[in-house]
Amino acid sequence: MYIEDKFNAHWMPFTANKSFKSSPRMFNRAEGVYLYTDDDREILDGTACLWCVNAGHGRKEIAEAVRNQLETLDFAPSFQFGHQGSFDFANRLIEYTPPGLNHVFFTNSGSEAVDTALKIALAYQNARGKSSKTRFVSREKAYHGINLGGTALAGIPGNRKGFPVILEVDLLPHTQDVERNAFSRGLGAEGGVERAGALLSIIAQRGAENIAAVIVEPIAGAGGVVIPAEGYLKRLREICDQHDILLIFDEVITGFGRTGSAFASIEFDVTPDIMTTAKGITSATIPMGGVFVQEEIYHTITNGAGGDAIEFSHGYTYSAHPVACAAGNAVLDIYQREQLLTRAGGEIGKYWEDALHSLRHLPRVIDIRNYGLLGAIEFEATERYPDGIFYETLKAGFENGVLLRGIGNAIAMSPPLIIEKNEIDKLIDGLEKSVKQVFS
Repeated sequence: MYIEDKFNAHWMPFTANKSFKSSPRMFNRAEGVYLYTDDDREILDGTACLWCVNAGHGRKEIAEAVRNQLETLDFAPSFQFGHQGSFDFANRLIEYTPPGLNHVFFTNSGSEAVDTALKIALAYQNARGKSSKTRFVSREKAYHGINLGGTALAGIPGNRKGFPVILEVDLLPHTQDVERNAFSRGLGAEGGVERAGALLSIIAQRGAENIAAVIVEPIAGAGGVVIPAEGYLKRLREICDQHDILLIFDEVITGFGRTGSAFASIEFDVTPDIMTTAKGITSATIPMGGVFVQEEIYHTITNGAGGDAIEFSHGYTYSAHPVACAAGNAVLDIYQREQLLTRAGGEIGKYWEDALHSLRHLPRVIDIRNYGLLGAIEFEATERYPDGIFYETLKAGFENGVLLRGIGNAIAMSPPLIIEKNEIDKLIDGLEKSVKQVFS
C-alpha cells in the first residue's frame, strides 16, 4: 500500500495529483509492447505511452549506443561548438523528409520544437522585409505543446484556461465530421475540404500581409485522432501559396512511421515550409525534438547577418545533445532494418483497422476512425460522465491489462509500430472489456 506522503515532492504533469497519489498506477520496467507494474502485472501499451515509443520498449541496441556515448562524450556545448554526432544525425534525418526540408534545428521536445518553429517563421518574415507578418492561424482541437507559444495556438480550450494568450492567433474549424464521416476508414471521403476555405475568411479579415504562418497537425492527435478529408491539406497548401503565408506541419505525433510513411506530409503528398517533430525521433528513449525547414527559409535567415554575427538568437543548452543524437542514430538503424517507417501502411495497418472497426457493436459508439497505426473510438456523451469518459477509461484499462488514452468521450490509441496481430487482438479484448465496465 502506497502512502501519499511518499509521492508529495513530485508535482506531476497533466495529472490529477491528489487522486493519483491516493492510489498510484506505477510501472517499473518495460519490454516490447508491454509495461510491467510494481506487482508484476503485464500492461499492453496501446498508446506507445504518449504517442512516442514507436520502436517498442527495451531495445538493447539503443541502450548500448547511449552507454557508449556517455563513456565517450557525455556532453559538449552546442553554442559556437559542435560534435560529429549531431551532423551525422541531421544528415541521416533529411533522407526521410519531404523534398527541400533539408535543414534541422534540434530541440528537446515537441513543445520546444513548436515554439522554435514560430520563432523561425517570425525571423524569416522579418528577414525578408515582411515585419508586419506576426499573426498565426491554428485550428480547433489542436495540440501544439505546452510552452507559451504552443499554448497560444491551442485549439483544446482546457489547455488555454488560466494562461494569457501572448500571440495573435485565429483558429480554423476542426475537421471532425461525425455526421458525414462516421466509421470511415482512412481519410474522410464525404466532404470536408471546404473547411480549409475558412482560411480565406481569416485572411480577408486580418489581411495576408499580417499573417506569418498557418500551423496544423496533419492528423490531430491529442484532440482525439481527428483525420482530415481527402484533399483538405492540399487545399491549405494552395491557399498559403496564393497569399504568401508559411505552412507549418506539426508532425510530433504523425512523424516516424505512424501513418505508414516516414512523415504524414509524405503520406499525403503535401510539403510544408516548416515541420516539427519529436517523440519517435528517439523512440522516446532520450528527450529530443527538431524543426525541419525549407532551404529558402534557412538561407534567408542565415544570409541576413554578416561576419561572425549570430543569425538566429535561439537555442537550448541541450540542443543536439550527444547522447540524444546517439540514441536517435540507433533508432534510425532499427527503423531502417525492420522497415518500421512503412509498416503501418501494410498488412498490420489493415489488421489494426479491421480490429478497431469490429468494436462498432459496443454501447454508445458513435464513431470509429483510423489511419495507419492511429485510431479512436468515440462515444455519446452521458449525464453519468459530464466531463467525458477519459478518466474512467484509463482506470478500467489499467485494471484490465491495457494502456489506453481517453480524450473527452473518445478513446485514442497508437500502439508501438512493432505490434503483432496477436497483440492487437489482446488490446482489442482489453479495450472491449474496459468499455463495457465503464458503461455497466
